[in-house]
Amino acid sequence: MNDTPIKTLEHVRQFLNGNKAIEFSIEAKEARYAWIQAMLLRFHYRQLGKAEKGLVLDFLQKVSGYSRIQLKRLVQQYVQNGRLHRRQRTVQGFRRRYTLEDIQLLAQTDELHGTLSGPATKKLCERAWVRFRQSEYHRLAGISVSYLYVLRHSSRYRHVRQHFDKTRPTVSRLGERRQPQPNGQPGYLRVDTVHQGDLDGVKGVYHINAVDEVTQFEIVCSVEKISERYLIPVLEALFEQFPFVILAFHADNGSEYINQHVVRLLNKLLIELTKSRSRHSNDNALVESKNGAIIRKQLGYVHIPQQWASQLNVFHRDHLNPYVNFHRPCFFPVVSLDATGKARKRYPYEAMMTPYDKFTSLPNPKQYLKPGRTLQQLDDIATAISDNDAAKHLNAAKFTLYQIIFEQKPRTA
Repeated sequence: MNDTPIKTLEHVRQFLNGNKAIEFSIEAKEARYAWIQAMLLRFHYRQLGKAEKGLVLDFLQKVSGYSRIQLKRLVQQYVQNGRLHRRQRTVQGFRRRYTLEDIQLLAQTDELHGTLSGPATKKLCERAWVRFRQSEYHRLAGISVSYLYVLRHSSRYRHVRQHFDKTRPTVSRLGERRQPQPNGQPGYLRVDTVHQGDLDGVKGVYHINAVDEVTQFEIVCSVEKISERYLIPVLEALFEQFPFVILAFHADNGSEYINQHVVRLLNKLLIELTKSRSRHSNDNALVESKNGAIIRKQLGYVHIPQQWASQLNVFHRDHLNPYVNFHRPCFFPVVSLDATGKARKRYPYEAMMTPYDKFTSLPNPKQYLKPGRTLQQLDDIATAISDNDAAKHLNAAKFTLYQIIFEQKPRTA
């Protein structure tokens, strides 16, 4: 390196500011040490003040390419000994205890036994060496369980054998795991998804089924895909169709509902999110029973392509949902305590009524209605046509819709 123009600290400042020219060339480490020592001698480093020493260190760091810590170590050596001496130290590294053959043997053992746990695999290696005298296991017999997992993650092991684990569930902190307690108040929804099947690799439409726990008021909507782009607008339309204020939203642990987008929507509407508890299969039993009694009975199991979701939503809004809520009777439980204090549910015939009749039977039902909704509006819907006429309109609309859907499919001979 041609550093002859650098003779004073002012030249150093000009160089650091980019106003001083200097020619660089690649040097060996010994020459670099010698150059640093020469610069320290040239500027009389030991006699400089703190600011000037910092300036010299900036210059040495920029030119040498060494880090600040490395330069300080070299300067300290110069201050103590008056010279810099490079000490060559070649580190051989850790001695390899387990060879590539041992890793390959471990992979073969895992292949034979189906990748058992670490302790079980260690025991197999011990038995192979101690009991069956298989000499190739003499090193693996003494391996620790923790280092056995290290070898399993090595590149050599993965080159010999690839192991794929099933998808592990992730713990979501969204929602609270508990059963809702409506205490006789409507607005506590149980929600589930029903898939209308696949056909030749083509996905079918998804139905979103929401049932109020107290009144069994039910709204069904359809969506092309259960992603936030499609699901959020459908959920907003679903909430709008309920005549009363929604207070709680209970679903199973499916990611279509337990995610940040749904939580943001529910928070905006001041709706509480809860999810089913583990080992409590009846937490969402109400809506699951409605999946079979309503959706499967009315729409069947036949594959319906996703592009018909909007037409299905019109059918649900105009025919299926009004029929289910205003014209189809449901059983409602009557809870009593037995001699042991256990709650027993009975479903007497006298307690059978439509969801709307159940809603009007609540004490002061007007208090639960949304702003702008009145009981008179709901009465007009309930009494506009008879139950039989509502069923006829439902079946006719379903027949027309299915004709439109399935005449698009190519017919087989």
